[in-house]
Amino acid sequence: MTEQEAERIATHRHYKGGLYRVIGVARHSETEESLVVYEQLWPKERSLWVRPEAMFNETLADGAPRFRKLSD
Repeated sequence: MTEQEAERIATHRHYKGGLYRVIGVARHSETEESLVVYEQLWPKERSLWVRPEAMFNETLADGAPRFRKLSD
C-alpha cells in the first residue's frame, strides 16, 4: 500500500510517521483493561495490533501525542 492510499483510510498517524486505522476498543478478558485495536497501514505490511488505551492516548515527554488523530 502506498502512503497516499493509506492516508485515505487512516485515522491516526504515529509520532514516528506511520499510518494506522483504529478498529475499536476491546476489553482484556482477565483484567478488563481497555485495549485499542488498530491496523498498521503504512510504511510496513498491514497487520493488527493492540495497545492499552491509556498508552495509545498518552502524550510523550516532548508534549507530542503518541498517535495524532487525523482530520475527520
